[in-house]
Amino acid sequence: MAALCSLSEHAESDIRERLQKAALSDVEVQKIIDRLYDEDYINTSRYCRAFAHDRLRFAHWGRVKIQQALRMKGLPQSDIKEAIDNLPADEYLSALQATLQQKARSLGDEDEYTRRAKLIRFAAARGFTPSEILDELG
Repeated sequence: MAALCSLSEHAESDIRERLQKAALSDVEVQKIIDRLYDEDYINTSRYCRAFAHDRLRFAHWGRVKIQQALRMKGLPQSDIKEAIDNLPADEYLSALQATLQQKARSLGDEDEYTRRAKLIRFAAARGFTPSEILDELG
């Protein structure tokens, strides 16, 4: 597990799941996870920052969706908040713009109201807040 964690960041829940699939007892799993924490192979703060940055850059997710995904992994709220707060504003705006442009290209000939509603729903599903979306749409 140390070799796996040294290649990329992993959450405790991901490692725990892999170890349980290997049919290890709960005591053994906890012992391995404790050692990974002690040797800094697992670091929740570092994982949250990496996860948030990757999802923003590569998947064009908004703050809401990133935050929800991190919560689902059972990570501490303080680490999640720190990761969300440290997202680069220019990259965040670029991701929102790219998301809206991508969807706008796929929309056919529709009236402006329907087109705008579809853009708002799409961006909201990607995790952007309504205020961010409306500011960008003008």
